[in-house]
Amino acid sequence: MDRYLVTGASRGIGRAIAESLANNNSEILIHGRDEKALDKTALLVEKKGGTATRIIADISNPEGVDILIKETGSQPLKALINNAGIAITNTLEKITLEEWNRTFFVNVTAPFLLIKNLLPLLHKESSVVNILSIASHQGFQDWSVYCMSKYAMEGFTQSIKPELQPKGIRVINIYPGAINTDIWDDIPGEWNFDNMMTPEVVGDAVKFALDSPQAVLIDKLTLRNHIAE
Repeated sequence: MDRYLVTGASRGIGRAIAESLANNNSEILIHGRDEKALDKTALLVEKKGGTATRIIADISNPEGVDILIKETGSQPLKALINNAGIAITNTLEKITLEEWNRTFFVNVTAPFLLIKNLLPLLHKESSVVNILSIASHQGFQDWSVYCMSKYAMEGFTQSIKPELQPKGIRVINIYPGAINTDIWDDIPGEWNFDNMMTPEVVGDAVKFALDSPQAVLIDKLTLRNHIAE
């Protein structure tokens, strides 16, 4: 049975990824902080024939990451999907050190610790999938903390790629544009949700990349709504 670990699977993109990977031969380890929301994700996974294993952990701190690593177990992983992340927007003058440090830990340090410590579970034909953003390559006003974290993950993952490639482990980065999720609920501004893509677009992209032949590396997959643009 193929095992997949999807972080931030309570809702939105993570839920869509978990559902897209579910089948009769898959165990989807769904991580999140909201147990009731994870239950909804589990139902979608099980409806498609997959086995859903819930892992409750707050990965904004080292202790929570340790819990996630421990609960993942010792069986091999077909893929580690680093999806969990936070977005804090503010002007340079108003950004706090706590916001900076928290964003960096959730968006960069936690994925680093997961990749490093779960590496023994990854094998030839395994993959590490990182849900980044077009903000990995472009800065946006008032999004400096978020962009900083995505640029950092871009540099980190591109650097470990040649280390993991000889082991047969693919590093796949996905760069979505704006996705219609509840992340926008806490971000000031007026947003045109009609021009945003759905989480399912990202879920389908992850499945497409993972289902490609092992000799094929789709390492930079950018997703944009070309009609809106």
